[in-house]
Amino acid sequence: MSKAKPEQAEQAESAESATNESEQNQPSQEESEAQAVDERTPEISEQQRQLDDALAQAEEAKDQSLRAMAELENVRRRAQRDVEAARKFALEKMATELLGVRDSLAMGLATAQQDNGSFEALKEGTELTLRMFAGAMEKFGIEQISPEGETFNPDLHEAMTMQESGEHPSNTVLHVMQKGYQLNGRVLRPAMVVVSKRPAADADK
Repeated sequence: MSKAKPEQAEQAESAESATNESEQNQPSQEESEAQAVDERTPEISEQQRQLDDALAQAEEAKDQSLRAMAELENVRRRAQRDVEAARKFALEKMATELLGVRDSLAMGLATAQQDNGSFEALKEGTELTLRMFAGAMEKFGIEQISPEGETFNPDLHEAMTMQESGEHPSNTVLHVMQKGYQLNGRVLRPAMVVVSKRPAADADK
């Protein structure tokens, strides 16, 4: 009986020792979690890199968008300044041409006011000024409408009255009461004219 007990005790001690060794060999929960994190570290690093790249691209796109908006605003402002300048100075060239006409008129008036001024000199000066003015108008596409002897055209002429004429076909411009003008084909003012019509006797026939 005394020998059996020690054997049982030895067996129990051996079993306990084996259990302790087994527990020692098994990793703890913290170690397992740490190992799992270590195994996922490359995957997390790749995801972080992709996130950083996406954020960098978004920031670059935002910067490009802001630059494009700023450039568009600059273009709009420059266009607005150009339009304002064009509106203010559109007649600059024509005004320069008209300066000579005004100078000629002033000289003609000064000549007429002189005691010894002659009518002939005033006439020549006026004719010269009129030619200068007509030349300035032609440079800028302003053409005169003087249709005497032509067929009446309602797009260019305005009939003030009609006059019987046996020498001219009907609807012929007999007389120009006021000349008209057009700018590059667009009528500024129609010519005011007298238009022919058939005599009453011919109309009865």
